[in-house]
Amino acid sequence: MYEYLPLLIVGAIVGVISGIMIFAYATIKDKKESIGFDRKMKDTDLFKRLLAYAKPYWKNFVFVGVVMLVTISYDITSPLIVSSISELIKGPFQLNQLWLRIALYASVLVVSLVGGYLQAITLQKTGQKIISKLREDAFQHIESMSHAQLSKIPVGTLVTRVTNDTNSISMMFTGLLVNLVKNCFVIVGVLVAMLFLNYMLTLMVLCFVPFVALFTVLFRKFSRRAYRREKDATTAVNTYLSENLSGMKIIQVFNQEDRKLQDFEERNTRLYNASKQQIFVFSIFRPIVYMLYIACVMCLFCLGSMSYIKPIEFLGQTVNSEVLIAFYMYINKFFNPIQGLAEQFHRLQSAFASAEKIFTIMDMKPDVVDTEGAIELETVKGEIEFKNVWFAYNEGEWVLKDVSFHIKPNETVAFVGATGSGKTTILSLLCRNYDIQKGEILLDGVNIKNIKISNLRKHFGQMLQDVFLFAGTIRSNIVLRDEFSDEEIMRVCKYVNADKFISKMALGLDEEVRERGNNFSAGQRQLLSFARTIIHKPEVMILDEATANIDTETEILIQDSLEKMMNIGTMIIVAHRLSTVQHADKIVVIHKGEVVEMGNHDELLKKQGRYHELYMLQYSKQQLQQQD
Repeated sequence: MYEYLPLLIVGAIVGVISGIMIFAYATIKDKKESIGFDRKMKDTDLFKRLLAYAKPYWKNFVFVGVVMLVTISYDITSPLIVSSISELIKGPFQLNQLWLRIALYASVLVVSLVGGYLQAITLQKTGQKIISKLREDAFQHIESMSHAQLSKIPVGTLVTRVTNDTNSISMMFTGLLVNLVKNCFVIVGVLVAMLFLNYMLTLMVLCFVPFVALFTVLFRKFSRRAYRREKDATTAVNTYLSENLSGMKIIQVFNQEDRKLQDFEERNTRLYNASKQQIFVFSIFRPIVYMLYIACVMCLFCLGSMSYIKPIEFLGQTVNSEVLIAFYMYINKFFNPIQGLAEQFHRLQSAFASAEKIFTIMDMKPDVVDTEGAIELETVKGEIEFKNVWFAYNEGEWVLKDVSFHIKPNETVAFVGATGSGKTTILSLLCRNYDIQKGEILLDGVNIKNIKISNLRKHFGQMLQDVFLFAGTIRSNIVLRDEFSDEEIMRVCKYVNADKFISKMALGLDEEVRERGNNFSAGQRQLLSFARTIIHKPEVMILDEATANIDTETEILIQDSLEKMMNIGTMIIVAHRLSTVQHADKIVVIHKGEVVEMGNHDELLKKQGRYHELYMLQYSKQQLQQQD
């Protein structure tokens, strides 16, 4: 009985550790939902969707599979070659036989190394193509989302989905899946080889398999929880950075650096703790698997020693030194893939956690889409009509109430009213940035819902108060990747008086535009916006507070440009400065989401209604400013 005491001690230790792991899992099992333990999408569903991106490259994966089988030959045959060398040394020694075995071992090793290189190169190229496609699909889907949907998701979150999360998935295709399959084949191949050598020692090794499976299942659960927390913390940090780096000037103006640093430290600490927990989970699992490996080796040496002292026969097989050497190497090759599976499961959970977040965004159906049978308009006269339009951003909170008006082709119409009255909303509805709840909006007599969105927006040119310029050059911001000659560009710039400041630039049209155009004044950015709109020759032009941030001198420069643009096509203007809209053909007064007055400047002043109140209020304000 005493000779089996070491085996009993090993079994007891493994059993105790298993009990501790099961107890640890049971204590947090009831808290899964509150801590985000489980994902909403199943691993199988995520895997199927990811596999769809790999399908076009199935030939590459077949090639990798063949190469993988070749590389496995080293893991399976090398212990047998080494054991045969041991047997050769014990018997009548023949040098030529030794050289033959060494050459065979070296050949198998070289083939394995070359196969591993080909496998890595093929997987890297294929994986990057797959991830590029996934990244493009994610970005394209974000482009199709409505303004309402985009306003609900922080920019930092979207950036994380397209960059960090796709990078996490790239590991899955550049080696993770293949290595998982390879390790499974190695484990099976090693087990078959061990059965061929000795049944008793193979059964001894198999006694540890249930514990390996148990620890792997537990690790999968713990790592999923840890990875979800880390991904959420990373998203929170990226979102915070995206917002606050963009608003750093405001932070500095109001001396809020310390408070913002404290807020960032809180989010950074959460990310640190989440990453630490993730590392902790991994640092527990791999040593446990290594402990099982050491326990298995100890049992092998114990049984081998016992068999040397007193030969043990099992199903006609005995344990000799050659078998012992081969099994020692096989046990190492059996547990190494299992230890590799720990890291691969670790990364697989990261890939699945990232995939879930990407597909959650991609599963958001756009609120504004083309209706079935939507048409394209080649030309547009610019006739616009609102018929009893009702609209609300939030259900029940009506922003527009039964709004109706008609705009004739080439007519200039201005919308005026207090802040929040619904003026800008009307412009957003024209371009189908949002869809109305009730009523109709017609363009040349066609309901805009029956026009393809891309075609509809092509006929509108928008000049907004908050001008967005992209990093690049003046030229690229005006043409927006379309082809225009320098003569056409400068002609348009002269049309809107932007040529005056462009000609003073050292590089002219090739002058650098930094992020968001922060190296240009508000007036210069607005003039570039005018040029960008005019060069694309829209049939309907929209000016939403386009002169609000422009100084008086710059406003004078563009007044004649506005008069010229009135002759290009239909123009819709929203402005707080009533001096900007006095020459409009029609002025629509909006109050609390309703049309209360309509007419030209003189007609509305004679009515002495809401427009008259606004005009007199601004006139009195100007008089006070002049007195100051």
